[in-house]
Amino acid sequence: MLVSYQWVKEYFPNLTVSAEDLGERITRGGIEIDGLDRLNADIKNVVVGEVISCEKHPNADTLNKCTVNVGEEEPIQIICGAPNVATGQKVVVARVGARLPGGMKIKRAKLRGEVSEGMICSLQELGFEGKTIPKAVADGIFVLPGEVEVGVDATVLLGLDDVILDMAITPNRADALSMTGVAYEVGAIVAEKPVFETIPQPETAGDIADYIKVDVQAVDATPFYGMQVMKDVTIKESPLWLQTKLMKAGIRPHNNVVDITNYICLKYGQPLHAFDYDRLGSKEILVRLAKNGEEIVTLDGEKRTLNEGHAVITNGTNPIAIAGVMGGETSEVIESTSIVALEGAIFSSSYIGKASRELSIRTEASIRYDKGSDAWKVEQALQEGAALIAELAGGTIVGGMAKVDHRVKNINSITTTLTRINRVLGTEITQPEVETIFAKLQFELQVNGDELMIIVPSRRWDITIEADILEEVARIYGYDKIPSTLPDSVAAGHLTTEQTARRTIRRYLEGAGLNQALTYSLTTEEAATQLALSKEKAVALSMPMSEEHSHLRTSIVPQLLKAASYNVARKNKNVALYELGTVFYATEGDNLPLETEHLAGLITGEWRETDWQKQTKPVDFFLLKGIVEGLVAKLGVKESLEWKQAEKKDLHPGRTAMISLAGAEIGYLAEIHPTLAAKLDLKATYVFELDAAALLAAPKVEVAYHTIPRFPAMTRDIALLVNKEVSQAALENEIKTQAGKLLTDIQLFDIFEGAKLGADKKSMAYTLTFLDPERTLTDEEVAKANQAIVSALETKFDATVR
Repeated sequence: MLVSYQWVKEYFPNLTVSAEDLGERITRGGIEIDGLDRLNADIKNVVVGEVISCEKHPNADTLNKCTVNVGEEEPIQIICGAPNVATGQKVVVARVGARLPGGMKIKRAKLRGEVSEGMICSLQELGFEGKTIPKAVADGIFVLPGEVEVGVDATVLLGLDDVILDMAITPNRADALSMTGVAYEVGAIVAEKPVFETIPQPETAGDIADYIKVDVQAVDATPFYGMQVMKDVTIKESPLWLQTKLMKAGIRPHNNVVDITNYICLKYGQPLHAFDYDRLGSKEILVRLAKNGEEIVTLDGEKRTLNEGHAVITNGTNPIAIAGVMGGETSEVIESTSIVALEGAIFSSSYIGKASRELSIRTEASIRYDKGSDAWKVEQALQEGAALIAELAGGTIVGGMAKVDHRVKNINSITTTLTRINRVLGTEITQPEVETIFAKLQFELQVNGDELMIIVPSRRWDITIEADILEEVARIYGYDKIPSTLPDSVAAGHLTTEQTARRTIRRYLEGAGLNQALTYSLTTEEAATQLALSKEKAVALSMPMSEEHSHLRTSIVPQLLKAASYNVARKNKNVALYELGTVFYATEGDNLPLETEHLAGLITGEWRETDWQKQTKPVDFFLLKGIVEGLVAKLGVKESLEWKQAEKKDLHPGRTAMISLAGAEIGYLAEIHPTLAAKLDLKATYVFELDAAALLAAPKVEVAYHTIPRFPAMTRDIALLVNKEVSQAALENEIKTQAGKLLTDIQLFDIFEGAKLGADKKSMAYTLTFLDPERTLTDEEVAKANQAIVSALETKFDATVR
């Protein structure tokens, strides 16, 4: 929020703190100041002038030769190219020797043969942003009111003798989105109470009941709705003080009525909206939820299609505004407006935020309603807005206020103790100091011994729990005053077993050639349950930012596939990724979702590219299987993984294996179904997903160190002809069982299938390594063990040794 230092000083007549010092104190109090802009820092020798005469330049069609009185004995001549310059105007003049923002210096010049002794300035040339300048003067000079004095400093007149503080308002401090909220904050920081002027009470005429009636159907969306009517108004340009306040706050002036609503929004943080009473189409205002497909043309000229989640203001039949977001074009205040219906309301932030995002409309009003506002200041803001319209538009207020009020008064009291404050903050604050802090905040405090009960005013709706009170004490006391202390005992830090295991997983997979990916936990409804390990329901967000991020994922693999597709589309065809992250499962009722940690990986493309030594090696099922098995071995898991062929939607029916550990299914490894791969524009792609929580919790083998054997090992190769349905895991387990403790390693080095073997046969060849660390083995011992293996395989699997 852009905060005018001069506006702040209106609430503190005796304020002596400089803008820079105030910005520093506000930052230390918890609201960061992104920057300070001293508006007249680059401006010098700019005064008010009066155009005495204006005629066309004799040698240029687009230039004017003006004689301008700048308050000295003799007028000066200025050549001006502005299309709206005219005789009798009061204008801003940069004299010879003047300096303007951007480093511009004004010198005496000759333009097409005519002398020019200065420049008549536009607002842009004085440093105002183009988006904040009134449209009427966007392409020309700014014309000052006729009553201003010639020769005075124009920077003071335009409010440029000011410093703008750019306050970065955090979501919990939406109270500071108003000048009154800022005033309370400054008052707490400088230990002064802000002075607020009394709202004028103009005379009224007539009865509101004769003009308008309001009704609210959408009570949840509209706790309060009020309206006042002003008749006999004149729509015209706002006075200079109002225009400059709005422009310095980043808001473009329009006309006196609209500018007043924006001014009240800035002052109170309470948006108002002005309707042309004669264009409402009825004497009834009905607030309800929109119908699906209902349409409205908003003030920006865009046609908006609404749904049942949007609250609308209607004339009893048709929408005339999107509640809390933007008014409708059909009831806009225009030059001919003579009766104004002024709306002040409290709209629920959940409805306004949803409508603002879905309709892609972000206004000053929607920002404040979305973040929240003081529900008990709306009537005051509405009354002051009506009084200003009566003053600046020459209107008369109709007596009374049409309103529907469903607000529930609730005294927000929070209890804590002085002991707890000091224990949590690590301070030694005394009771008088605490009383002073809450006096600065203007919170009511009731003390009962050590116990403190704080009555929080409605303007600080962000304070709801004890921790919020402790934060208020800390920031007003001063974060820099809180002592820095070391713990009573300092011990060397170390990683937990799970932290160590997670690091091992990352290092192993990265060493194996996979790159770590970090993907969104939010995804589409379709992808939320795709390729999931469990059949649990996905968690749907109640207020998603978009359909692309409407559900929490139950599997990591779809996001890795999306990342792989993104890379391949950008000519990075060889992709190897892994992610260790959280998935979410829905639970019954309103309970929090179940979160569990999963590990997923993906490979596609070529694992090794051709060079002068090696041939190209594309990725395959067994490459990824080896990586997974190596990871499990690296983690030292006691139990061996069990692999079982399976079928799963979106996975290749012949290249999918479910993975079990100690009898419990913990994941899968598979090739992506060709149909899905083609949809993502991927070639053969292999993925795995494991329940990392189960893997980390599995019993681990104690690390044991052994001396290097002094005796040689012996190897034997064995090739077996078996039926195709016999699995490698079954054969390997039987070999280990029969070989006994002398077998130290088993490696499958060949698998062969072909017509010569038979349609239902395959050949599997193994290298067996035998070793006794205590002695040298004999050929007879190894032959005996080998024969036991062969006999068992022949009996159990009908295997034939080739």
